[in-house]
Amino acid sequence: MKKKNIKQKNIKQKNIKQKNVKQNKKKYIPQKPLFGEADDYYIYTQSKIERLAGGLVGFLAGAFVFMVFFRSVPAAVIAGVAMVVPGNRKYKEFLKEKRLKSLRIQFRDMMESLSASYSAGKNTEAAFQDAAVDMENIYGEKADIVKELRWIVSGLYNGQNIEDMLLNFGRRSHMDDIESFATVFEVCIRYGGDMKKVVGDTRQIICDKIETEMEIQTLLTANKNELNIMAVMPVIIMLMLSSMGNLSIVQNTPANVLVKCGALVLFVLAYVMGRKIVDIKV
Repeated sequence: MKKKNIKQKNIKQKNIKQKNVKQNKKKYIPQKPLFGEADDYYIYTQSKIERLAGGLVGFLAGAFVFMVFFRSVPAAVIAGVAMVVPGNRKYKEFLKEKRLKSLRIQFRDMMESLSASYSAGKNTEAAFQDAAVDMENIYGEKADIVKELRWIVSGLYNGQNIEDMLLNFGRRSHMDDIESFATVFEVCIRYGGDMKKVVGDTRQIICDKIETEMEIQTLLTANKNELNIMAVMPVIIMLMLSSMGNLSIVQNTPANVLVKCGALVLFVLAYVMGRKIVDIKV
């Protein structure tokens, strides 16, 4: 009995430890800026309009599919309501990825501006000031890279170290290119180095990555289109069958409902697996 109690206690302690590890992994501590109120790009904050748009898309998609498959308004409404949160979550992920892609392109253009300033013989402070003006002229004052450059310039005026601000920017961006540049920049500032070459090499690496990614996306365009067509085909087939009249397959008998639900689950799983296969990141 004592041995059993000891084993049960050990099992409980292991379960508690595993739960604590999982909870710690799920928790994310946002990266705070050294100066100002800059964002952590890992966290995307949706506006009210974006929340409404994401929820509406999810509701319409769920309601439409269930209406086509089951021809039941209550089932369509329930499915639509159930898809509001997943639809909004997926839309949020899309907006986050779009923001990060835009930030990388903006950062590449910032590198080009810095390279031109260093080639003209300007110091680091003047180079970043010129880059802030150039990026504002290209992308507007609301662009992420413009806000970051403004914080950097303001930090320089308030006695902050530029290498520390760039390292903080790299950590908040969660992008390897920006973090690598910030690390190399810190080494060059503290120990001396050819800043013009560092900026030029970083810009070239980012350009090569973007070109490679575009080539991969071009090669995968046909596969992505095929995947999207295969995902829509079940709905099209059910619409065609419904237009032929009250066939036995479109009736909501217990057996048909089970078959339809199983088919929907299989199609969703196949689509998710297909997206993982064609989603190649550089």
